[in-house]
Amino acid sequence: MKKILIISFYWPPSGKASMHLPLKFAELLPQYNWDPVILTIKEDTVSATDESFGGSQSKVIRTNFWDPFKLYKKFLGRGSESKLEVSESISKTNASISQKISLWIRMNLFIPDARIGWRFSGYKEAINKLQDERFDLIISNGPPHSTHLLSKKISKKFGVPMISIFIDPWVDIAYYKGHSRNFITKAIDSHLEKSVLKNSTKAIFVTKELQNYFLKKYSFLKNKTELIYWGYNEIDFQNCNKKKSEDYKIILHAGNMYDHQNPIKFWKNIKNEINNGRKIKLKFVGTIGPAVKNTLKKLELDAHSQFLGFLPYKKVVQEVINADFLLVCIAEPRHIPGKLFEYMRSGNPIIAFGDDNDEVKKMLEETNSGKMYSYSNGGENFFSEYSTVNSNIEKVKKYSREESVKKFSEILNNSV
Repeated sequence: MKKILIISFYWPPSGKASMHLPLKFAELLPQYNWDPVILTIKEDTVSATDESFGGSQSKVIRTNFWDPFKLYKKFLGRGSESKLEVSESISKTNASISQKISLWIRMNLFIPDARIGWRFSGYKEAINKLQDERFDLIISNGPPHSTHLLSKKISKKFGVPMISIFIDPWVDIAYYKGHSRNFITKAIDSHLEKSVLKNSTKAIFVTKELQNYFLKKYSFLKNKTELIYWGYNEIDFQNCNKKKSEDYKIILHAGNMYDHQNPIKFWKNIKNEINNGRKIKLKFVGTIGPAVKNTLKKLELDAHSQFLGFLPYKKVVQEVINADFLLVCIAEPRHIPGKLFEYMRSGNPIIAFGDDNDEVKKMLEETNSGKMYSYSNGGENFFSEYSTVNSNIEKVKKYSREESVKKFSEILNNSV
């Protein structure tokens, strides 16, 4: 059996969504003659924990790392036990002077991201723990893209090929919108991005547009990129019963919603629908940016909203199944929110907002899972059109993570 090192900053008991695909890799790769070992961190002070994940049967190696968010909380005058909301931590809405200073430091001095400490403090410990291991391949999962830098160091140390998985862009990731990064920072970041991709035997992207973006940017990537969609776990939707309320229609948004994803015209449309007698409840799972909360409050929609915060993944799936409508707000053309796949599998009508994202639009049309609108459109026609939405579950199933792991195993076998 071949051996593979999976480097992922997030791992159970972390509840971070970005570890779901590598977790499924670790679970199913032994079926394809690959034995995974996981390299991750001991503690993450930002992510909520989800004890419902048992992890995998793989060997897990945990290392320390220097975490700047501990200093960040002290700088903001927060206790060590206080939780940071991701969507709040990068927002400039109602930001104090100390938060603005912290944001500038984060955007310009932590390159490529605030997890850069793992590249240095985790490396020596990781090397010591891996001395007796022999790997055929290394894969890394980012963001945080610092994970790829750690992977590159270990790859060079042991002379083992690496495969990098990109969930999001690197130097112009969506949450940089509205923030200034100086030209030196950008130049260093671009150099690091290029060095990782050059050192990668394969680069895997989770959207076609993201793959095309990097192919246009770096000619040397020709013939060394692959597309694997983020997908969903088919097993999570087995034997799930819908618990429905007859009193109102539930519109659910699952996941983090940042300020730049605020569908203002849609909220106004919902306000009009409620004023016209339609019974609607808005539900939010995850963190909500301050600008979004301000909009809801201004329109007096907070009285019709329920903010559930972080929930264990299995409960999130149940909320998705229970909802009447599912809201997704897409950051940019290269972005496909991971929750879109759970949304499609649930069979509930999807209300999608995004500008120039043909990839998501084609997915919704192909599976007949929902309707897509631009942010300049409030989705006024949705409530008169959603009856035509009838998700084709058989077409959705090709996006299962079980299918993703099968394709990934073929990539691995062709890489050694």
